[in-house]
Formats: sequence, C-alpha cells, structure tokens
Amino acid sequence: MIHIAETLGVGTIESFLTDTERTHLAKLTADVLTPETGARFAQERRTSIHEIPGHTPEQAMNIYEPAGRIEIPTIPDEAEKILQGAFDRARPALSRAFPSITTCRPWTYVEYGPGQHITPHLDGIAPDPLAWPRQIAGISVVIGQAEAGGEFFVETCGSEHLWNRQPPTPAEHGYAAGIWFAHDGADNSSAWFQQMPRTRWSAAPAPGTALVYGSQLAHGTAPVTSGRCAKFISWLIADDHAPAPTSGR
Repeated sequence: MIHIAETLGVGTIESFLTDTERTHLAKLTADVLTPETGARFAQERRTSIHEIPGHTPEQAMNIYEPAGRIEIPTIPDEAEKILQGAFDRARPALSRAFPSITTCRPWTYVEYGPGQHITPHLDGIAPDPLAWPRQIAGISVVIGQAEAGGEFFVETCGSEHLWNRQPPTPAEHGYAAGIWFAHDGADNSSAWFQQMPRTRWSAAPAPGTALVYGSQLAHGTAPVTSGRCAKFISWLIADDHAPAPTSGR
C-alpha cells in the first residue's frame, strides 16, 4: 500500500556512490560533453525531461530552468549500470522510509553553471494516479559540488489549495487510507502555486550522497553563484507487477 507519507518524505543515503564510482561517472560524463558535442546538451537543447500539459517544450524549459542547464537524458550504458547497482545496494535503506518503491527509472545527468537553477515544482505521482506505475519519489546524487550556491531545497506547505482529491476507495487502487493527490499545475506555470505560502528547507548533501524526496513534495535548486554543480537524477517508482523489495539484515 502506498502511504501519503512516502510521497511527502525526504531522506538521504550517505555513500550511495563510492569515491571510485563517482570519479568514474565524472569521466564517463566528460567523454560525452566534449567541445564538439557538448553544446547540443546545453544551449542547443530544445527539449527537456520536464513537461507541462498545454505548454510547448520551450515554454516548459523557460518555466523550470529559466537560465538553462546541461541535460543528458540518455547516459552511457556503463554509467547507468553503476547507478542502478548503487540503487540495488540501497534498497534495504530505501524500503524503511519508502516501502512501496520497487524500481528505479533510467538516470539523467544534469549540470548547472552560474545563475542556473530549477524553479520550485512537484513531480506528481502520475498523470493518472490510479494507473500504474506510480512515482513515489525523486532521487538526486551530486558528483561535483558548486563552489557556491546550487543548494537543493524542498518546500513544505499546509495549504488546502495544493490538494485536489482523494480516491473513493484507496485500498482498491493500492493506496493506504488518507491518500490525497496534489493539483495539476503545481509549478510556476500556475499563479495559484506561485502565490501559495511555503516554507523552504535547504540542503547541500556531500558528493556521492543520495537525496530522496517524495513525488508530492515541492522542490528545486538555488542558483549556482560560483563553479558548477553536476548530478544524476532519477525517479523511484512502484509497479504492481514488480516484486516488493526485500528487507536487509
């Protein structure tokens, strides 16, 4: 059963990546971002992993990443293998706070330079939260910290305006009693979201630490002010066809 606390939770897994893995991932990424090819993942990029219904890809990018960023949506196979292996090692720890998670989606590489950031938004459970699979949480792993700025943040909120509806019979849809679904448009494309009071909590996890945040928890990043911030991100999902994770000892 998926509990609403999972979709609003936040936590960390220290040493999600070893120093050797982190160094190797940085090299694999550098091999992709060469002077000849790097521009197509940065200033020449015209699509994003972020989408907003009723908006073009360019509009969504302007709302989510108004100063741009580097984004590699399909990372090298070797990098994917390293990160999925790290997820498998972390499953026992993840299952304590996010017991519904069964699978990690493919990873994406993102990088922020001075002035670049991601605006506050919710990822959401799914376009149709009664369909499978369902996003339970996002995951972010820094492999290179900025010299200043670039902190990750979550924003909590007690406003009724955030919530849309409850399923009529939660148990029949795989949800525990008390589940609520956030409104569509919980991002800066909506005036109601921009005007809704929220409290910001910032974090700067050490490189190699995984930061996990619920799919119905507002989050974003502060602008980098010096240097560059490089990280891998993905989404942790529940699939009713996948086996539940086993607990570690």
